[in-house]
Amino acid sequence: MIEIKPISKLDAVLTVPSSKSYSNRALLIAALADGESHIYNCLKCEDTRYMISALNSHNINIVEDKTKVTVHGCNGFPGTSGKNIFVGNAGTTMRFLCSFAALCLGETIIDGSWRMRQRPLNDLIDGLSPLGVEIISQNENGCPPVKIKGGGIDGGETEMNGDKSSQYFTSILMSSPYAKKDVLIKVNGELTSRPYIDLTIDLMRIFGVNVENNSYSSFFIKSGNGYKAREYTIESDMTSATYFFAAAAITGGKVKVKNINISTMQGDIKFVDILKKMGCIVLKGENFIEVEGGGLTGINVNMNEMPDAVQTLAVTSLFAKGETRITGVSNLRIKETDRIKALATELSRLGAQVRELDDGLVIIPGKMQAAEIVTYDDHRMAMSFSLAGLKIHGIRIKNPGCVNKSFPDFFKKLESLVS
Repeated sequence: MIEIKPISKLDAVLTVPSSKSYSNRALLIAALADGESHIYNCLKCEDTRYMISALNSHNINIVEDKTKVTVHGCNGFPGTSGKNIFVGNAGTTMRFLCSFAALCLGETIIDGSWRMRQRPLNDLIDGLSPLGVEIISQNENGCPPVKIKGGGIDGGETEMNGDKSSQYFTSILMSSPYAKKDVLIKVNGELTSRPYIDLTIDLMRIFGVNVENNSYSSFFIKSGNGYKAREYTIESDMTSATYFFAAAAITGGKVKVKNINISTMQGDIKFVDILKKMGCIVLKGENFIEVEGGGLTGINVNMNEMPDAVQTLAVTSLFAKGETRITGVSNLRIKETDRIKALATELSRLGAQVRELDDGLVIIPGKMQAAEIVTYDDHRMAMSFSLAGLKIHGIRIKNPGCVNKSFPDFFKKLESLVS
């Protein structure tokens, strides 16, 4: 357990770690590419460790040094698998590997933590099956562990519901260039978390593969045009940056985050626009964003395109005047924990009135009080609720080590703001 020290004045300039979303995608795409790729500034955290370990188990040679990760690509043919892969609670790794493993020879079983065994994969399983992939949930409940019989992806046409997770689509998209036939993926309903699809398609393009995006209603990938190895530098993680922008908003201080790609595909860059509407001053430069806190007012906002910033906004809303309504994020219930339920429980513990919605939350600030915050082994619960401790005395975070999933040095970085 760790106790957060309140801060009287905040005026900080800092950087944040590399993007987890870009890192894991780049690692898998480079593994499939023809030739040797050099990935600079690759995030080093629990989730990327699981990805690298899994790729190594599929005969991908990956060498890490201080400045880069060198990936020796397999040109779409990972070779024999026959491995049992454990990915902890790394949802992206689990989902991305389901399609990748189909390209191997032999059988792959992918398993995870107790929580991962509760996280549904049935939409992805149903999406891969029409493409000729033999994949089953071993417990017959649509959740891990999953068994994939390798031998290739036939290709053809498939469809999936768009409201559960964009990662199902990313999984199939990234491996589809090596299908035996062209692949058409249709979307049933509205596609959630679209910026993550934009990010995937952009990275595929950078490595030499074009995806035809029909207004997010379908995606077409031509067979036979694989990835080309290259050098690539991972940009900063915008979700990690949101915690420090929120720190400025909560304390009324000022935070500048450097080395930001202002033109990023990451949806969470729009978080600062929400803070501006709530009352903050936001300055965007060529490679930085600066946020200065002011009097905050509640907001009504659909967070469908930035679900990973919901917890940060929810905690920030505790210090705003009036009600905050967050909608459009029903898929938070199948994340590292049921984040809607967890938020309602912990925000109430701090003194707020909270009402759960099917797809979000209504939050009314109350008299704030000290509390021990349960993190549910969810890195984003730990990081977001620690921000409350910058203003409220007696905020203690249980199981702070869960931040290793995406931001191992988070609490050191937060402490540097106080000291």
